[in-house]
Amino acid sequence: MRIGYSLNLEQTQKLVMTPELRQAIAVLQLSALELSDYVEQQMLENPLLDVVEDSGDKGTDNSQEDTPPLEKEDNPADSDWDMNWEDYFQHQEERIFREYDPDAGQNKRFEPFLAAAPSLQEHLLEQIHIQRASAPQDLLEYIIGNLDENGYLPLSLEEIAKQFQRPLEQVKTGLTIIQGLDPLGVGARNLEECLRLQLPLLNHYPPEMPSFLNHLEDLAAGRLQKIANQLKVTPLQVQAMSDLLRTLDPKPGRRFSGPGEVRYIIPDVVIEEVEGEFIILINDVTVPRLGINQTYKKALSQNSESETRKFVEQKLNAAAWLIRSIEQRRLTLYKVADALVRRQEEFLRQGIRYLRPLNLKDIAEEIGVHESTVSRATANKYVQTPRGIFEFKFFFATGLGSEEGMTTEAIKQALKDIIATEDPKVPYSDQKLTEILKEKNMKISRRTVAKYRDELGIPSTTLRKRY
Repeated sequence: MRIGYSLNLEQTQKLVMTPELRQAIAVLQLSALELSDYVEQQMLENPLLDVVEDSGDKGTDNSQEDTPPLEKEDNPADSDWDMNWEDYFQHQEERIFREYDPDAGQNKRFEPFLAAAPSLQEHLLEQIHIQRASAPQDLLEYIIGNLDENGYLPLSLEEIAKQFQRPLEQVKTGLTIIQGLDPLGVGARNLEECLRLQLPLLNHYPPEMPSFLNHLEDLAAGRLQKIANQLKVTPLQVQAMSDLLRTLDPKPGRRFSGPGEVRYIIPDVVIEEVEGEFIILINDVTVPRLGINQTYKKALSQNSESETRKFVEQKLNAAAWLIRSIEQRRLTLYKVADALVRRQEEFLRQGIRYLRPLNLKDIAEEIGVHESTVSRATANKYVQTPRGIFEFKFFFATGLGSEEGMTTEAIKQALKDIIATEDPKVPYSDQKLTEILKEKNMKISRRTVAKYRDELGIPSTTLRKRY
């Protein structure tokens, strides 16, 4: 066997993930709010990016139309640039800056601000600071600080007394003060105590109600006859007390805000029906319209300082790619939304029953892109339709393979409608629901019916029965 060196030519294909391509992929999967934050961050890092004030902005369009494909090279600063940036600045419209006169009444502005709802702890602390409590202030603050998000106290009184080094009776007094604050039910150790603290909210309740609270487990299991026998009342009276109990709040702390719990949904796409036709709008008003800062055209004309020109050209390249990526995101979102409207038009006009089975591959083939592109374009994004606001993935409904292409959402809606019209004294069993759905050409098993019923939060036949 001969060992030696040789020189061979070989032609291969490979995908190179350039920084520009990675940026385009990242921009595509951002929601409107996330894209707005991303653009703000890029503006801090790139001094050539500037906001175009005019919403009709020809400057933005020119920045996108006049930007040719930029070559992908390892060192863009040393490459030959196809774009004449000086001509670009000459054709770009001059920026118009509106000066703000604080003394002029017609130009008077108000700074926007955000007022957050108080948390449960803040609401309770405000009350104990106003009233003069018989327990030490620091003890009350310690108990309030240990309440969970539902308003319950997970610690025992003995643990608080040991950790805080206070007498047990003093801790009991402090907890009683907390339980008397608004809203009633906070500071409870369990569900029974929480509901018992809220009994004063009921104007008139049967004398058996305090004893009825001792049978919550039997109530949850639907054993109304057993409760009636132990309380020596009729099942109808037990049912009435159960209905009265449902008017109370089992989690009083949930009505207050918590850190990071508020989530604003801004739809990325808006679909409106105008004169029988659906119009698609890309909702990117929160994203600043980007252009190139005019003040840097002087730096391009100075050939003496090559380092300065090289820096400006690098930033121009990055700015142009960002503008291009944002425009590509807008175009891809529009294509995906347009394909969804054509596929789900019956749903948009007539409701959930007409939602058709759909997957990412169908949309990808229709608009001529890869399936992963559709996945990124629809990830964590919402669309506003005449039927409400839905997440994009809602439209990619799973079919059950029936002849009419029925989706799971349509079957759940039909199941909900059937249960809503049943006789509460003789509710339908899961087997009966299966037979009724079969008559509607929805052939699913009894086990699937039980699964969908649980997902809809509908209790079993025993718990739905009314006396």
